[in-house]
Amino acid sequence: MTQMTVPRRWLPSGWSRMQRLAATLGPGLVVMLADTDAGSVLTAAQSGAQWGYRLLLLQFLIIPLLFVVQELTVRLALSTGKGYGELILQRFGPAWARLSTAALMLSCFGALLTEMSGLAGVAQLYGVPVWQSVSLVALLIFLMVCSGSYREVERVAMLFGVAELAFLWMAWHAYPNWQHMKPQLLDMPLHDASYLYLLAANLGSSVMPWTVFYQQSALIDKGLDLRDLKAARVDTLLGAMLCQLITAAVLIAAAAVFSGHGGVVLDTIPELADAFGRALGPVGGRLLFALALSGGALVATIVVCLSSAWALGELRGTHHSLAQHPLQAPWFYGAFALMLIAAALTVACSDSLVRLSIATAVLNAVLLPLVLGFLYVLARHELPASLRLRGGYAVVVGALFLLTGGLALFAGVTGALGG
Repeated sequence: MTQMTVPRRWLPSGWSRMQRLAATLGPGLVVMLADTDAGSVLTAAQSGAQWGYRLLLLQFLIIPLLFVVQELTVRLALSTGKGYGELILQRFGPAWARLSTAALMLSCFGALLTEMSGLAGVAQLYGVPVWQSVSLVALLIFLMVCSGSYREVERVAMLFGVAELAFLWMAWHAYPNWQHMKPQLLDMPLHDASYLYLLAANLGSSVMPWTVFYQQSALIDKGLDLRDLKAARVDTLLGAMLCQLITAAVLIAAAAVFSGHGGVVLDTIPELADAFGRALGPVGGRLLFALALSGGALVATIVVCLSSAWALGELRGTHHSLAQHPLQAPWFYGAFALMLIAAALTVACSDSLVRLSIATAVLNAVLLPLVLGFLYVLARHELPASLRLRGGYAVVVGALFLLTGGLALFAGVTGALGG
């Protein structure tokens, strides 16, 4: 396959390896910080509260899966210069491209539900009614989408994402009981529907359609090419490890706060914040939780908006819809406004923001076979020979994707029907 050369818009030549790495860092870290969004945090917290440390090992097993998935998007982006949706359109045709984009938009809508739920829950901590907070959040998101270039958005996202590091501090200062943790690590009650439901939610809150779309398009939009492959891989690996470390920290903190035995089912975000407040101090604990949850939700909101714009643009044969004035792309801004309104109404009418967020994660898990299947075929056929997925590694990746997709689908459906 002929490699497409993407113009380098801002990386000067002659830089050292460390300078090139520093310049390339961004898309991988941002997408992984977005991966630890409100839904991921609430899913991990519910996992720790309900099942103690029994889902902790899964968080670390997800690291290689995350890296493999996102690293393939790096190869595709830097070698073809085309987005994920554009490659699906090229390889499979319009019908499959529309199906893939529909799955993405469904996932993005679910993500907006999750982020609004998280931000509304934080507002509840300080006495703001849900309908008021979601109305304000929807308006601010729409205004953000209507302005700003990618690099400006990326800097804002990285700034918000720093707040998520507070979860690491919270896990340490929750003083987890290591004696409780050890016997639970390998205890996996796969016969229990509620356990399977949360297992699916943890998978679905880690590997999501919009993270695949985002990183591939972001690398292209940033002007990177194959000279940046090693640095982009490092960026992706660091992001995957940081993502799951933060998620594991949330689970550990929640398990420790609820004594490590499990059995607690959370309904509201203030319940969780109060629990952290009891362990870490009524003011400091609640404030840290609010900042960290808001940081993840804001990063994810930015990424979801960009993913939606790029994917719809690729399907229509246009690019970088967020750089266009609303009057130049009314189809996108109109559809996005309707999606925001629908998400705000759904959150305002929900009686449990935690359950809504977890259900969204399970929906992502059910979509995993489709996302992983497309990615595998593209990596096998759309890459140049030197980067193509082949040989023993192709067999390993195929087995990993098949196992992950099958487990996610089985756990999600069984857990939902059994719950």
